[in-house]
Amino acid sequence: MPPLTALECKPPSIGGSDDLVGRLLAEARDGNRHSVGELLTQYRNYLLLLATTHIESRLQPRVSPSDIVQETMLKAHRHFAQFRGQTERELLGWLRQILVANLAQFVQHYLLTAKRDIRREVSLDRIGAAIEDSSSRLKSIATAADRSPSDAAEQREQAVVLADKLAQLPPHYREVLVLRNIRGLSFEETAVQLDRPVGATRMLWLRAIEKLRAAYRRTEEHDA
Repeated sequence: MPPLTALECKPPSIGGSDDLVGRLLAEARDGNRHSVGELLTQYRNYLLLLATTHIESRLQPRVSPSDIVQETMLKAHRHFAQFRGQTERELLGWLRQILVANLAQFVQHYLLTAKRDIRREVSLDRIGAAIEDSSSRLKSIATAADRSPSDAAEQREQAVVLADKLAQLPPHYREVLVLRNIRGLSFEETAVQLDRPVGATRMLWLRAIEKLRAAYRRTEEHDA
């Protein structure tokens, strides 16, 4: 997995309210290309987090998560007329499908270059299942971090809100949460990845959870 400190997480370029997303989605479905671009910007952190989590370590020097996400957003923009859904949840599912296809394409390309057996090592179903599992884990972190979600968090897809909150955290906090809660590693495995003692890893994780909760509280105070 690429170092999470290299994540180029950025806040969406526009606000993330449910009303705004709904308006952009309606305008995008009506063929407004500018609204398509603004709408897709809302999901860059979400897609980047998923892409970074699922690039295998041997491909790290060759594959940029940002490049994969950029290609995903370009394809989504170019083919948005093919999207038949009505909701943000359906849009996320459609974007994940494009991301999975792009991840598989990148992996196939580099495995072919290395003359590996891609039939054994590349599977759209395997990558897709891993992406879906990570998306579900994102929601579980949001539930743990935000016990009384604000109206905005309740209205928006929790995984998307969480990805934006994680983007606001210092890299070492983001990294321990991704390893422990999204990749599902044990504390012992997480400690190895971070090159820290297990006890220090637990303390880092606890501080990261508190920082994440604080980010949610700031949103609640802003919306109050």
